[in-house]
Amino acid sequence: MVLVAISMVAIISIAALSIDVITLYLAREEAQRSADGAALAAAKIISVSGLTGDPTNSAGNWQKICGPDNGVNGLATRVAKSVAGQDTVGSQVATTINVGYSAGTGSGGSMGTGTSDCSTLTGTAFGVNPIVTVQLTRASLPTFFSRIWGSTGGQVSATATAEAYNPSNSPNSGNQTSGTMIPVQPRCIKPWAVPNRDPQNLAGCSPNPGPTACKQLINYPDGSLVNPGMTLNGSTGPGTVGETFWLEPDCRNANRANCQLHTGGTLQPEANYPTGSHGTPNLLYVPAQVGTPVLAVPSCTSGEQYEEAIEGCDQPTNYACGSPGNVNMVDLTINPVAGTTAGVSCLIHQADTADYTNASGQDYLTTSGTFGDPNAYPYQMMAGSANPTGLKDVPVSISSSIVSLPIYDNDNGPGKTLTSNTQTQVTFVGFLQVFINAVDQNGSMKVTVLNVAGCGNGSAGAPATSEIGNSPVPVRLITPP
Repeated sequence: MVLVAISMVAIISIAALSIDVITLYLAREEAQRSADGAALAAAKIISVSGLTGDPTNSAGNWQKICGPDNGVNGLATRVAKSVAGQDTVGSQVATTINVGYSAGTGSGGSMGTGTSDCSTLTGTAFGVNPIVTVQLTRASLPTFFSRIWGSTGGQVSATATAEAYNPSNSPNSGNQTSGTMIPVQPRCIKPWAVPNRDPQNLAGCSPNPGPTACKQLINYPDGSLVNPGMTLNGSTGPGTVGETFWLEPDCRNANRANCQLHTGGTLQPEANYPTGSHGTPNLLYVPAQVGTPVLAVPSCTSGEQYEEAIEGCDQPTNYACGSPGNVNMVDLTINPVAGTTAGVSCLIHQADTADYTNASGQDYLTTSGTFGDPNAYPYQMMAGSANPTGLKDVPVSISSSIVSLPIYDNDNGPGKTLTSNTQTQVTFVGFLQVFINAVDQNGSMKVTVLNVAGCGNGSAGAPATSEIGNSPVPVRLITPP
């Protein structure tokens, strides 16, 4: 009996210790999930903010995303802390959440995890592939039995690091030091192929028969941005990000079954078509070939495959850097006008396509001027009256109005000349991410640029190691250095 009594003390002590250890272990796992989600959420905010399109921080916008902004933390930091504080570990008063940012290995600047101010960052690479680190520490975690030995509670901590990866010029900046670019292959690309022309970068443009002297969106050799920086009010700024213009189909309307290019079929897609539906600035697009089943099609579809690719999620193999295999095709055997109007209005929940100067259900960008021209950075999205969440006129960080589309090489190879009613393989050299403000009844969309990503020397095709996401600037968790 004495031996049993002594053994019971040891057994009960071990059981009690096990309960406390398991409690700490579960709290540690929950803390790690919180940190992972918070880091990814902050990187997502950076991804859609256009920050990677301003690698030199020309407008001082880094701090507005990740550091002080009029005395409060930046948007990405606030989102990270909000996500981290939604579970039972992160929501406690005793939990400390630190958010820090870095410019990556060998990029000229970094900072620790103990501050949310990125104003001390140096080096231009931070704006290309910024890294965010979230550190979550929970002190005085309640325990059950260890108090017997005088313990006041345990402590758990977790750290997660996420990156918003823009491949543009990545061999020369950011976190890639191998000299080789890893091309992106985004999912859910919309089937609107646009030429490599910047409609707001008008130096030397000579439209009709084509602005051959217009500046490009991205440089072919390295994928870097030709016109980096941020723009406000749709046009008053140094860079492509923030520009607002019309995407117009380079297909004559009049109920034609296929895409007949403008001016008798000779005018190739260009920037600033002089007789476009809404004047300049504009960028002409042609329909990309769908060719594979479309996923996540909403109930408001009419069932036509091109329209479904707009409303749902087309397969990523249709849109890869370069022109590998039998993909990256533009399809001028269809007329995209009606399908674009129907598909976009379904996608963004726009009720009235005759009114493209106001929101009629779709999400919108805050502005004090013309509809669709954001006047302050970071660009703020607001929930429209038909937002599926049921919210209205409140800030949101995710919107179906954010889409990505391929940029093709219209200066070299087969994409230089397109022919009506044909299918032609082209070379995709990058991706354009835009916010669709509205669509009209002629398949034209008023858009605001959120990001540009170039393929550069990865244009020979996307290997298995390519970054895949629903944005040309995907986010990923990475191992802390």
